[in-house]
Amino acid sequence: MITLRGVTWEHDRGFGSVAEAAKAYRAVAPDVEVVWSYRSLQAFGDQPLEQLARENDLLVIDHPHVPHAAEEGLLAPLDGAGFDEALSELASRSVGRSFESYQYRDRQWGLASDAAAQVSASRPDQLPVPPTDWDGVLELAREGRVAWPYKPIDAFSSLITVAGGWGEAAMESPGTFLSLDAVEFALDLLIRLSECVDPRHAESNPIQVADDLASDSPAIYAPLLFGYSNYSRQGFRRHRLRYHDIPTIDGRLQGALLGGAGIAVSASSSHLAEAIAHAFWLASAETQSGAYFDGGGQPGHAAAWEDDALNAATLDFFRSTRATLESAYLRPRHPRFIDLQDAASVAIHRAIVERKSATDLARELDALAPLIGDAA
Repeated sequence: MITLRGVTWEHDRGFGSVAEAAKAYRAVAPDVEVVWSYRSLQAFGDQPLEQLARENDLLVIDHPHVPHAAEEGLLAPLDGAGFDEALSELASRSVGRSFESYQYRDRQWGLASDAAAQVSASRPDQLPVPPTDWDGVLELAREGRVAWPYKPIDAFSSLITVAGGWGEAAMESPGTFLSLDAVEFALDLLIRLSECVDPRHAESNPIQVADDLASDSPAIYAPLLFGYSNYSRQGFRRHRLRYHDIPTIDGRLQGALLGGAGIAVSASSSHLAEAIAHAFWLASAETQSGAYFDGGGQPGHAAAWEDDALNAATLDFFRSTRATLESAYLRPRHPRFIDLQDAASVAIHRAIVERKSATDLARELDALAPLIGDAA
């Protein structure tokens, strides 16, 4: 019996999905046991992979970590490993740029087993028709009916999403994070939004806000948060949530920050062939639409996003947010991007909480941009 050890993050979407799939895998490979552990959502986003790669065969990772992990030799490349036909199929059935997000320097370092971006969410029993633009969002927010997670990393994500919706993608020009006009527009909107939501959400993440919406709190809508299809399933929480495309600016649906999670294989695995085989099985259409979803997962394969049964079980989560995913923004591919993201997150959060000027924030962000130079 070969035992593969994997690590993911602490949520049904992160852990239940792969644990349920591991049970089903015994019928596929009876001599392979896959044992999963988990870490917190915060650690998922910022914990260095060096130790995790030494201790595990399989890793569920956040795609911005890929360039650093590849440069440091922490991950096994998945192209040229005997699964190139499956790799081509996965590329052709990617939801937005999810598959691409695990590429770096013409190699594939992970598979998009999970797809997500910033979307919006509502209580359909309380808000049958949610706002579709930011004027409608702010009007509802002034009534005390809106929640929004803006702890530092989510403030960073939201500023990039709003700027993208306005028409400017972040970090496209060397030495510039965003133009002053884009920072001014996005920061002003987010400060106005923050003035209308519960102050505790300055330290909330998307899971905490989804839990809040699904309870009996006054809030019935969130304009920007990473989607969790679990909350759209019957019985997951007291109330079900319905997810939607993000609010638009001038009717343009674009620029939501791409999230999601990918299955990667540690380069130091003692069972490299078995780990790679499991990764491809986990990312396959059949597994994604079956055991992976049944365990609480949010698939990354387009076949699952188009599946009638999966959409029926989630109040059309997948069909209702697909347009946002397809037009989502992919963060730069650079080994030092996480350093930039960590520092920029703190600066953006502080600017919102302290009502700082856009000029000051733009200057702080531009000072960080050289960390990544010309992104790969």
